[in-house]
Amino acid sequence: MEVKINDSIILIGTAHISQDSVDEVRTAIETYKPEIVAVELDQRRHDALTKKVDWENTPISSMIKSNNAYFMLAQTFLASVQRRLGEEYGVQPGSEMIAAMQEAEKYHLKIALVDRDITVTLKRAWRTMGIREKFRVLWEFLKAMIGYDEEELDELDLKELMKQDVISQMMEEFSSIAPSAADVLIHERDQYIAQKILEESKKGKVLAVVGAGHLKGIEEHLQKKDLAVDLQKLDAIPKKRVSMTKIVEVVIPVIFFSVIGWIIYSTGIDPWNKIKDIFLIWFLVHGILSGVGVAIARGHPLSILTAFVAAPFTSLEPFFAPGWFAGIVEAKYHKPLVKDFQELSKMESIRDFFKNKVIRLLMVVALANLGSIIGTIIALPWILSLGLG
Repeated sequence: MEVKINDSIILIGTAHISQDSVDEVRTAIETYKPEIVAVELDQRRHDALTKKVDWENTPISSMIKSNNAYFMLAQTFLASVQRRLGEEYGVQPGSEMIAAMQEAEKYHLKIALVDRDITVTLKRAWRTMGIREKFRVLWEFLKAMIGYDEEELDELDLKELMKQDVISQMMEEFSSIAPSAADVLIHERDQYIAQKILEESKKGKVLAVVGAGHLKGIEEHLQKKDLAVDLQKLDAIPKKRVSMTKIVEVVIPVIFFSVIGWIIYSTGIDPWNKIKDIFLIWFLVHGILSGVGVAIARGHPLSILTAFVAAPFTSLEPFFAPGWFAGIVEAKYHKPLVKDFQELSKMESIRDFFKNKVIRLLMVVALANLGSIIGTIIALPWILSLGLG
């Protein structure tokens, strides 16, 4: 689907799993002979497409350390549906973008990446959502990882995807789940991509390859004579809002140490036996329950020990969780790779589910944290009864 904005800008709308799109992109570059080929990719997604082996064999721990966790989740979420559609129609997701870049290299044309960093997009979307929307998004993400209904895939019409590409279709579904994020996920990206294309057109004739679902929005922005999008503003991450969870995390240590202070004040001469009992209860209840959680997840013995030691301390401060520490140890001894993460969408049995290193790591983190939360629910009333009794 072609749209000519002016002599300097031509848009090609594509479906991300269509051989027709691949052919159309190659033909358009040969026909229009642009100086610049712009593609709807950011640097991270470009590397994931062009350096697939390196991407798949990257340890997940490295992705998290390098602030790529949002990208990893997004890439896997999109791939879980696109892979199935690609298998159905015999075209790998992103083939038309790869084709565009290959043709650009063939004719020695400049390649411009015109989409916003996907981690920025997702962080901005996440910060705008309320707690209910976040839970709904996480639930939909888990469903995507386990697998979509094959009947739903059979009903998809490839011609319809040319009007609404897979990413945009999912973004609209996402918007119905989290409407407050719709502007960030769809409209902001249209503005951002349009501005980047406009800037590139000042350097030479541009042929831009974009998802069909973004075509209309990008076209509308480029038709404006006074288009001036503040890219710096759209790249900024909104500040975090204070959540009820954070308030509770701060209140718990305040209560704990207030009880200790009250005991010292009210008991007088020898409060230390009671204080010792309180610390023992707190440490054992949190340590045991958090360690048991990791053991249920079949974590490494050192991960269990880490959760046992970390939980009593992390439960008294609002910035860390025992699951994080247990997860770091687990990732060291049972190191999951990105390809293990991508295998989630191919699992066919419960056995596959429990063999997957990513599932194990997530369960270690989640169950360690859950054990610590249960520990707080049990231990806090217990120490209050001792302190006030």
